[in-house]
Amino acid sequence: MDKNQATGLILFAAVILVYSLFFANPPEPAEQQTPPSQTELRSYDEDGEENGTFRTDEVDSVTDQRLRQQYGVFAALTQGVEKEVVLENQDIKVIFSSKGGEIKYVELKNFKTWAQNPLILMDSESSTIDYQLNTSQGNLSVNRLFFEASERSSEVDGQSARQVVFTANTGSGRLERVYTLPEKGFLLNHRLTTEGLSNQLADQNLTVNWESKLKRLEGDLEESRRKTYMNYYTVDGSYDYLTTGNSEDADQVSKPLKWVAFKQRFFTSGIIAHDSFQSGNLAQDTPLDESAEKNMYATLVLPTDGEVSYYFGPNNYNILRRVAPDFDKNVDMGYFFVSWVNKYIIVNLFHWLENFFDNYGVIIILIVFIIKLFLLPLTYKSYIGMAKMRVIKPEIDELKEKYGEDQAKMQQEQMKLFSKLGVSPISGCLPMLLQMPFLLAMFFFFPNSIELRQESFLWAHDLSTYDSIINLPFTIPFYGAHVSLFTLLMTLSQLAYTHFNNQLTTAQGPMKNIGYIMPVVFMFVLNSFPAALSFYYFVSNMVTFGQQALIKQFVDDDKIRQKIEESKIKNANKKKSKFQMRLEEAMKAAETKNTAPKKKRKKM
Repeated sequence: MDKNQATGLILFAAVILVYSLFFANPPEPAEQQTPPSQTELRSYDEDGEENGTFRTDEVDSVTDQRLRQQYGVFAALTQGVEKEVVLENQDIKVIFSSKGGEIKYVELKNFKTWAQNPLILMDSESSTIDYQLNTSQGNLSVNRLFFEASERSSEVDGQSARQVVFTANTGSGRLERVYTLPEKGFLLNHRLTTEGLSNQLADQNLTVNWESKLKRLEGDLEESRRKTYMNYYTVDGSYDYLTTGNSEDADQVSKPLKWVAFKQRFFTSGIIAHDSFQSGNLAQDTPLDESAEKNMYATLVLPTDGEVSYYFGPNNYNILRRVAPDFDKNVDMGYFFVSWVNKYIIVNLFHWLENFFDNYGVIIILIVFIIKLFLLPLTYKSYIGMAKMRVIKPEIDELKEKYGEDQAKMQQEQMKLFSKLGVSPISGCLPMLLQMPFLLAMFFFFPNSIELRQESFLWAHDLSTYDSIINLPFTIPFYGAHVSLFTLLMTLSQLAYTHFNNQLTTAQGPMKNIGYIMPVVFMFVLNSFPAALSFYYFVSNMVTFGQQALIKQFVDDDKIRQKIEESKIKNANKKKSKFQMRLEEAMKAAETKNTAPKKKRKKM
C-alpha cells in the first residue's frame, strides 16, 4: 500500500467516525406490540351508554354471557346467516327469510298495478309480521332467531301442495314453523309449534304484531283510500270495521276474533285463525304523502301452538266466500235490501256471461237486457197505472177547479173518485219501487267488481274507474277536474226519458220539474264513479225508453177508459172498506182541526 492509499483510508475512517459520533440519529427503541389477547374494545348497552371495556380474549365470553342472559336457551339461535326461501303456485309467489322463518315478500302473479308493475302486496320494506313468545327472560321476537329451512310435498283438500319447514333447535327443544301452499289459490297455511320448551315459556300465549304500509295499487288514490279499511269478524258472528274515511281509527277487541283483514279496493291481506284469536288491538291511519294508501296495525293474541291461514289475493266474491265465515264482506255488496240482489243474482249472472263473452262492455249490455226482460211485467203495470191516471185527468181537473186551494177537501174528494173509478194513485209508482233494489245494487256492484279492473271498452281504458275525455285546468266543486262521457250520456238519456214520461203522467208543478233536476244532480255525483256504472245506467235508460215506447203502441186509452167506466158502475153501490173509512175520518179530523177558530190568548 503506498502512502497516498494509506492516507485516503485514514481520512475515510475519520469521516465515518466523526459522522457517527455527531450527526447520526440514535437508534429508536423497538415498538412493543400488544398481543391480540390484550387489545381493548369498548362495549355499549342498548341506550348507547358505555358499559365496559374488554380485551378481545374476553369478547366472545362476554357476548355469549349477555346473549344467554337475554335469550336463555335461545341465545345460540340469534346468530346465523340469513337465506331466502321461495314458495309459489300458479297464483302467488311468497318469499320467506330464514331469519325468523317469516314472510318477507308476497306477489300476485296474475295482476299488475295501475302503472303495470308487478303487484306486490307486501315486502320487507312496507310490512312486518312479528311473532313473540313470552319466555322466562321476557318477550322474545321469533324474528330474532335463525332457522334451518327444508321443503317437502304435501296435500291440502285433495290437491297437491308444497311445504317449507323452518326448524330452530335449542338443545332442550325446538321451534318449528310450517308453511303450506296448495298448487293454486291465495291461501297460505301457517303452523308454529314448540316442542320441549314448556319450561322456558312463561305462558301459552303467542302475540302476533302485524304492521303494514299498504302499497298504492290503483291510479285513483282518493277513491282507493276511501275503500281501504280494516275489517274483522268475531267468533260469535259479529262483523265490524274501522272507519272508511281518511281519519285515524282504532279499536280494542276483547272478544275472541276469527279473522282480521287489511282490505284495499280490489285486494285484501288477511289472517284467519283456525280456532280463534283471544283478543286484538287494531288501528289504522292515512299517511300524509302519496307513498301508501293507508297504514295498518294489528296486535293479536293466539295460543302458542295456534294455527292460522293468510289470505293474499283479490276481492273476488266467489273466492272470498270460501275462505272463512263472512270473509266475503271484504267485497262491499251494499245494504241488506240490495246485497241479496248482488250476491244471488248479479254475481252469478255476471260470471255465467263471462263463459261466453270476454268483452265486459258487451256483458254489461246483456245484463241490462236480461234484467229489463225479467222486470218487464212490473214495467208494464207501471205504464198502465200511469195511463189510468192520465185518462181520469179531466175528473181531477174538475175537482181542482171546484175546491181550489182547499187541499184537505181536495184530497178527500180525490180518494172518493179513485175508489169509485177503481183506480189506485200508487199503481204506477209501486212497480217502480220494486225495481229499485236492482238499480241500487249496481251502485255497489260495479265500483267493487275486480273483474272490471283494467278492462277497456270503447274510449274507456278502464271500466273500474271514470272515463275522462277532457281534463279541466281547474276543479269544479262536487264535480271534479275531468269530464266523463258516459256520465254525460247517462244524464242526457235520463232527461229524455223524463220528458217522455211526463207526457204519460198527470204530474204538474214541482213534481214535474224534479224529474229534470235529479239527472243533473247524478251527473255531479257519478262523474268520478266507475265508467261501468254510468254505462249501465245509460243503457238501462235507453232500454226503458224503448220498452215504454213499445208498450204505448199496444195500449189504447179508449179501452182503458171503457174499463174505468165499467169499474165505476160496478163500484157504485159498493160499501166502503174499513181502511177507507178510517182514512176519510182521519182526513176529516185534520180538516176540522185546521179550520177550527184559534182561541185568542188573554193579555196579561
